[in-house]
Amino acid sequence: MNLAIRATDEDDDAMRERRCIVRGEVLPDGKLIRLVVAPDGTVTPDLACTLPGRGIWVSADKASFETAVKKNLFAKAARAQVTVPPDLAARVEMLLVARMQADLGLARRSGQILLGFDTVLKGIQSGDPPAVLVEALDGAADGKRKLFGAAHARGLKIETIECLTASEISLAVGRENVIHAALKSGRLQERLSADAIRLSGFRTVPAVSHESDE
Repeated sequence: MNLAIRATDEDDDAMRERRCIVRGEVLPDGKLIRLVVAPDGTVTPDLACTLPGRGIWVSADKASFETAVKKNLFAKAARAQVTVPPDLAARVEMLLVARMQADLGLARRSGQILLGFDTVLKGIQSGDPPAVLVEALDGAADGKRKLFGAAHARGLKIETIECLTASEISLAVGRENVIHAALKSGRLQERLSADAIRLSGFRTVPAVSHESDE
């Protein structure tokens, strides 16, 4: 699956890798966050990579953002005095959540999403299983193990996204207490998966045992 996000830097639009100003590593831009300096000098996240100007790239994780803010690396990268919101990492996290919620809502409106344990289980057992499971970060482990077991029993390797809370998923799809959801392969699923990789760097996802309780 291609998780790269199109870059718009005026010097090389075609390049799909960028250097993180914190780590100094060259990484696929799907593992980075692009930021630009707004006309008022404020460092602004550009998750969709559409804002004009030269991008400043930071690894998509909370620690890298906190280091960049603490060491004033944005000013060094921009070669100018800039204003950096002290809660920049939290802002990026919330913007990623909002992007994923928008895609989940679009999937619901276009009929591309399965909601609820029973519906997702039937989808896994069908002849056209989903490509990705969306499991609530704060959901109980038992249901997750059962869905994983159902997929494993059929020899399916279904990607699992587990970085949104139940309330965030529920708000996105307009239904209460959604713990389990699933999407079939497609552009929405790919975009959701790409953003999930980035959001996971800002949240602690608990380890869930998939072993049988027996």
